Amino acid sequence: MDAPANAPVDYLLHLADNALVLGQRNAEWCGHGPVLEEDLALANNSLDLIGQARLLYQHAATLINADPAEVQRFAHLQGARQNGQITEDTLAYFRDTAEFRNHTLLELPHHGALVGYAVAERDYATTIARNFLYSAFMVLVWQQLQASSDAQLAGVAAKSLKEVRYHLSHASDWLVRFGDGTDESHARAQAALDHLLPYCEAFWSANPAEDAAVAKGAGVRVAELRDDWNAIVHETLSEATLQRSDTQPHVGYVAQGHVGLHSEHLGFLLAEMQSLARAHPQAVW
Repeated sequence: MDAPANAPVDYLLHLADNALVLGQRNAEWCGHGPVLEEDLALANNSLDLIGQARLLYQHAATLINADPAEVQRFAHLQGARQNGQITEDTLAYFRDTAEFRNHTLLELPHHGALVGYAVAERDYATTIARNFLYSAFMVLVWQQLQASSDAQLAGVAAKSLKEVRYHLSHASDWLVRFGDGTDESHARAQAALDHLLPYCEAFWSANPAEDAAVAKGAGVRVAELRDDWNAIVHETLSEATLQRSDTQPHVGYVAQGHVGLHSEHLGFLLAEMQSLARAHPQAVW
């Protein structure tokens, strides 16, 4: 009998990068939440996502260290190894922007489209709309990945599914509250959806890492989840009296973060997140 197949490293990194980048974005609300309860809620959301990322990076690091070809592929991270090994910290803190494989949606700042010279406060409606759209997606992904041929990934999926179900419930409740609230809250929620929905098209686009994972029985073909995602989105938006926009999906690099072509925002996020580790690459915390 063939041994169970591990997920490809690039597939694990895609999942981990998604969780890490959104966790970092949501953590930016710490100390800035609109009310104390939401300050804590977004902090807990971030901890869940960063915890998911850690488990995935740890698994990826183990696979890299066991495969000479992967060791060579990540040889440029030599200076960031600990005891000669790739670690979760190596993968989170020492890869450059183009090496990250998160969806562009997750790296966007907490406001809608702005002219280059504009300054705006964080918009909680944008954060909530993004968390809703992504959590609706990941509920379906983690549910399917519980059957992955990669036993460790299946275990991460089972744990993460419980967390993301709460994330979806939290975001859905707030989106309904905004949409069915005041004229101001409705307008902000609608503007956030109009801004973010086009980026969700990238969920269903070609992904070489996904293709390799599906071929091994370790991954899920996310395009097959689109109807279920649309059903979740439609149900909540109907309750919130919000509309699906007819805006055309973004094309080109703007929505191609999952293949390493990012917006200008990820570089700034990583610079802040990685600065301490890069200043002291051999530090032990």
